Amino acid sequence: MRIRKKKWAAPELDRCPYFIKNPEEYRGRWKEFFKNDHPTELEIGCGKCSFVAQKALLNPDKNFIAVDIKSDMLGVGRRNIEKFFEENGKDSPSNIALVAFNVEMIEKILSPEDDIRAMYINFCNPWPREKHKKRRLTHPNKLIKYREFLCRGAKIYFKTDDDPLFEDSLSYFKSTGCDIPYITYDLHHSDIKDNILTEHERMFSEEGIRIKYLEAVFR
Repeated sequence: MRIRKKKWAAPELDRCPYFIKNPEEYRGRWKEFFKNDHPTELEIGCGKCSFVAQKALLNPDKNFIAVDIKSDMLGVGRRNIEKFFEENGKDSPSNIALVAFNVEMIEKILSPEDDIRAMYINFCNPWPREKHKKRRLTHPNKLIKYREFLCRGAKIYFKTDDDPLFEDSLSYFKSTGCDIPYITYDLHHSDIKDNILTEHERMFSEEGIRIKYLEAVFR
């Protein structure tokens, strides 16, 4: 997603207690940042953070690391998180870490010691051109990296509006040793009851586009 430069984003993030300026320093010890032993989950490509805001509010007994490459996007996300918590009568979250980082190098900020229990990939860039497909967040090159820090039995939750990306991703997951215990080509008419909508999901659904969804786990 493209986003215009926001001059206010960096100063606001600098003052945000849950924005991590140097995430490499927490590799292998994210529990020290959260100051608890709660299960930690990860969202990559978190965008405007509506998903992680809802997850964090509904699950105060879990920690959430939300990663996006664009700090301007995270600036918008921080405002959305604060607004969402305020509207629900809550103080600023203590179970979210916002991280501006390139997922291509995610092994530099996460390790097996971080024991990531679940991972969310919501409406990532489909990169439709053949020469760009390696940039997909579900590409085997990425999945191999995720496998290193996901704990045994951790699920990867993937949602998209894009049919070719979904079909390719199915083969990506299978080729890297994943089982796919759940799959639907129409999430909003499936038996999933606790689905949390993202901004993109709401927009695509209003346009009549079916949302594709799967859960994958490394064997």
